[in-house]
Amino acid sequence: MSSEENKALVRRFIDAYNTRNLDLFGDLVAPDYIDHTHQQRGLESFRQLFQLAFEGFPDWHEKIEDMIAEGDRVWVCVRATGTHTGKWNLFGVTLPPTGNRVTMQMVFIWRIANGKLAEGWEIDSDLDFLRQLGVIQYTEKGKELFPEDVDSIENAVGQ
Repeated sequence: MSSEENKALVRRFIDAYNTRNLDLFGDLVAPDYIDHTHQQRGLESFRQLFQLAFEGFPDWHEKIEDMIAEGDRVWVCVRATGTHTGKWNLFGVTLPPTGNRVTMQMVFIWRIANGKLAEGWEIDSDLDFLRQLGVIQYTEKGKELFPEDVDSIENAVGQ
């Protein structure tokens, strides 16, 4: 596939989960997909990851900000937003809804094979995400060093 075809595939994939059309995953994701970030393999476990995320963040949405394709790889930068209104599994611990709205910058790298997503990696700031949820907080020294971050985070979580 060409770089443009690979980029179109990634756009279709992001649109599928933004519209909660997980049935399209079978057309877009290889049956033996490898998710390096979450250390799992297979289309069904990948689809379940999204179903769990949507339970915790029903309005989760990702907007593509930039995309680069070369060979069989596509790099995409997205700005994700969502509101934590449902139970969410946080590293094996169920986190009850906080009502907090979160914003994340995320970078995905996908390898395309035979017209489908075959492997994926995700890079984001888990620490910032957890601060926005109110799960962790800056220490006094952190508040001193990053006062602007603290103000914006506290406003986001309604403290």
